[in-house]
Formats: sequence, structure tokens, C-alpha cells
Amino acid sequence: MNFSERTIQKEDIYKGKIINLELHTVELQNGSTSMREIIRHRGGVAVIALNKEKEIVLVKQFRKPYEQAILEIPAGKLEKGEKPEECAVRELKEETGLSAESLTLLNVMYPSPGYTDEKIYIFKAEGLAEGSICPDEDEFINVERYPLNKAVEMVKSGIINDAKTVIAIFMAAAEIK
Repeated sequence: MNFSERTIQKEDIYKGKIINLELHTVELQNGSTSMREIIRHRGGVAVIALNKEKEIVLVKQFRKPYEQAILEIPAGKLEKGEKPEECAVRELKEETGLSAESLTLLNVMYPSPGYTDEKIYIFKAEGLAEGSICPDEDEFINVERYPLNKAVEMVKSGIINDAKTVIAIFMAAAEIK
């Protein structure tokens, strides 16, 4: 079976600072047509930072779409032309004050492939050194540390529900076993 769709027409609906919205008319495998709303996003990185005690560093911040504060691993969007590794170093430093001896790419996840082309590069940071936090001027962050096994339980109980964070915690836990 041919798993593809051909774009017949594309309309730019919105161009923003973080996302662009396009409306595509596509031809399906059976010859009929359909509409696809696609959010274009430069992508981002997320970093699970593990210290020697196997604690992970999480950040708590308010997320307007959910109207609540959420626990997440440090993360941020890629700047134009920025490599994922460079972004990971920058975001880890900005949000937690940490620097790492080593960064390992764990996964490239597609957070919601039904409507966005966003990719999130998930890194593991080890050999951590403390420093000063320097968040963006519109970020208000609380840095928290949890034993990895406690973080796994927090995922299972629904306390941690951010997708990139859930994936990173389970991947890190699987590596340690």
C-alpha cells in the first residue's frame, strides 16, 4: 500500500514567533481529497539530567494551555540554525544552572504527528556541575530534584504527565536496570 498524500494546494493561515499554521488540500491514496491543518515548528530539545546519586532534575513552571504548573525536564525550542546539542547545553544552563560533561541523544520524538512537524531531541546529561540559573525573562521556574525511581512512580501516579518527560524518565530507568 502507498502510504503518502500529495499536496494539491497549500495556504498559509498564520505566521507566528514559534509556530506557523498551514492548510493543505491533499489527494489521498484512493484519489479522494481531504484537508490537513499543519503546524510548522522549528523543533526543540529536552534534557534529562542525572547526577551521581541517580536523581533527575525537573523544572516546575506554569503552562497556560493547561492552566497549571507542570513538572518537566529542562527543554526549549531550537533557534534558527542551532544544532540540537548546542540547544541542549543552552537550555540546561538557562533553566537549571547545570553544565554536563557528556550529552547522549536518547530519542527523537514526534509529540503529535497528526498536526505538527515538531521534533523533540531528548538528551541525557551526566557529569553535572552546578552553576547559576539564568532563565529567559518570561520564564518563572522552580528547579526540583527527585530520585529516578521516585520520578517513575510520579509518572505512574499521574503527577508527571508531560510526554517528553515521561519518555525520558522511562528511557533513563530502563538503562539503569
